[in-house]
Formats: sequence, C-alpha cells, structure tokens
Amino acid sequence: MDATYEGFESKEAEAEHHRPLEPAYAGFWIRFWAFLLDWLVIWGLNHLIVSPVFTLMNIPKTSGIFTVSAYSVTTLIVYLAYFVLMTKWFHQTLGKMVFGLKVIPLADGKRLTWGTVIFREAVGRYIDKIWILYAVVAFTPKKQGIHDLIADTAVVHEKLYRK
Repeated sequence: MDATYEGFESKEAEAEHHRPLEPAYAGFWIRFWAFLLDWLVIWGLNHLIVSPVFTLMNIPKTSGIFTVSAYSVTTLIVYLAYFVLMTKWFHQTLGKMVFGLKVIPLADGKRLTWGTVIFREAVGRYIDKIWILYAVVAFTPKKQGIHDLIADTAVVHEKLYRK
C-alpha cells in the first residue's frame, strides 16, 4: 500500500512548492546605511555644485536669525529632488543601488506614480527629522516605514526572494 503513494506529494506540500516567491523586504539597518550614503551624495552635490555657484555669484549663504536664506532653500530643493527623481526614474537612490535595494508598490500590477513618489518622499523626508519614527521599519512584517505604509510601498532586495 505504501508503494501506491510513492512519488506523490500531499496537496499542502504541492501548494507550498508552487507558491509564488515573495520579495525579501529590506530591514532597518540596510536601509539606514543606504540613507546615510544618500545623505553623503546630497552633501557632496551641495558642496561641489550649489555652494560654489553661490560663492561665485556673491550670494550670501546665511541670512538673519529668523529668515530663510536662498542657499538653504536651494539645498532643500536639491535634497528633495534627489529622492523624488531617483525613486521615480530608477525605483532607487544611489544608496539603494549600492546596497541592492529598490522601492516597489505593493498593489499588484501598479507602477510608482509621480503622486505616490512625491507623497512617499515628502512624508519620508519629514519623518527622517524624527529618527525614532524610522524604528517602525524594524517592527512591521514587510519592513515598512510610516511613509511606506501611507504610500502602500515597500523597500525590497533586488535579487533576493523568499518562499
């Protein structure tokens, strides 16, 4: 009687074998290192391009105590544009590229729209001012930050999958 069932798998084992692969979600620390690298890239852009332009044009980089300078507005624009444009065009920033990560929408068949990316990055760049809020990544099943939860996105390893 045992020979009759040789070579046959149970329905549960067969379903497990044919279950689609799920992306490996990127955890807190790898995302932290990618963000740190992105911050260094932005710092370099601001100090190699923006700062010399302001110096050559003799535009002051600082202003009064309670006013915002043109330099700080320009560096903010570079900061936000970097994250929005890189995420929209490549689904990843340079930091994420180095660590093999990318941003994906969680809804099946959806693409990252301009609205989703701008919203995700605006919330994400605001949250990065309050570091403790990034800890949410360590405690959600898909390793999502608050900005990912709101935008219905996740950061995954490009070439890693799990069953």
